[in-house]
Amino acid sequence: METRARFGFTAAGGSMDDPRVRRITEQLPPGTAAQLLAAHQAGADEQQLAQILAGGLGFAYFRDPGRRADGLEVELSDVDYCDLELL
Repeated sequence: METRARFGFTAAGGSMDDPRVRRITEQLPPGTAAQLLAAHQAGADEQQLAQILAGGLGFAYFRDPGRRADGLEVELSDVDYCDLELL
């Protein structure tokens, strides 16, 4: 997936990054893709879908698939675009 949106995060120990616009291209974890599809089919609104996306991007991009930044919470807002490709 590729998106350009405003991202910020809060991590354990009180560290944080003020939200800023980032363009991110990342492969989402399979569970996130499944959650997005199920939520979309169930009629989730844009904010709910953005929360799911933030969780998946947090894991794949910021936490480097579980290798760092445990407990990091990602905030996603002001989505400019989001392209998803299902493989």
